[in-house]
Amino acid sequence: MHMTFDYTSMGFYTFDALCRPVSDLPAGGGTLFVDDFALAVSGAAGSASIVAAKHGLKVQAVGGVGHDLMGDWVLQRLDDFGVDRILMQRCEGFSTSSSIVTTRPDGARPALHKLGATAGFYVDDDQVDRVLDTKTLHIGGVGLMDAMDQGRNAEILKEAKKRGCITTLDVFASTQDDLPLIKPLLAHTDYFLPSEEEAAALSGLSDFEDIASFLLDHGVGAVILTLGADGAMYRDAKGNKIDIPSYDIDVVCTCGCGDCFNAGFATGLHLGRPIEDCIRLGQASSAQNALGLGSQAVVKDLETTLSFMANTRIRGYDVG
Repeated sequence: MHMTFDYTSMGFYTFDALCRPVSDLPAGGGTLFVDDFALAVSGAAGSASIVAAKHGLKVQAVGGVGHDLMGDWVLQRLDDFGVDRILMQRCEGFSTSSSIVTTRPDGARPALHKLGATAGFYVDDDQVDRVLDTKTLHIGGVGLMDAMDQGRNAEILKEAKKRGCITTLDVFASTQDDLPLIKPLLAHTDYFLPSEEEAAALSGLSDFEDIASFLLDHGVGAVILTLGADGAMYRDAKGNKIDIPSYDIDVVCTCGCGDCFNAGFATGLHLGRPIEDCIRLGQASSAQNALGLGSQAVVKDLETTLSFMANTRIRGYDVG
């Protein structure tokens, strides 16, 4: 069946202001001088939508922003990358979700975040056909999507599977209390893509094999745990197991790395690559992102990402 979009990214879109390096905040009314400062559209749906578009996919954004300058800028950047944003809503009574990210010298990125319109947007019945006019539906940011988290995400994922869409899922979760929001989605999810920290928080478990089994037991088709410098771990309902080390890079900023992984992985699916290549594409997108300040900063296009894969050392291995 022909679909208008290759990739629909629904959920958390945020305006980020980032600076580095920040080891501590100045006392009182003092000033700390930094080397780099950047703005970026980020979030579990925002970063993924832009990276997928940079890779040449036809992308649709679904989410919410406020009636403010941050929202204006987010929408303008989506336009700049050719992302269709007809279903990006201006949510009354909400500001745009926004963050100040203070990137540490080691690439860690403590953030100050203002909850915003991600909590307010809602997909009405008359919008569902357009949302699902896509080969792959990605939902990113469960846990922040207050209106959508109350059953609507599950309804849309179920309908997506009924219509033959590939479904991918990412979360914004910090405690086991978020699990009730996730459980109804898993049976309709082909690929669940949490970080190790998110998956551990949701499951209450620490062993990665136990975590993967726990999630698979809830009906998800496959689990991919992103493990930072330790690579990625794939487990699926058919018993397939893949463990892939990470690229050996000098990290600048880790903001948005998992979100960029999601888009790279989806790019591999779109290209019909074997699952291991899809994971590698996700890792290459994430690693390029980590080389600059701000989500997607170094991701350029698919050709450059494929070149990065071919020419960048994998931890513990030589290039090639």
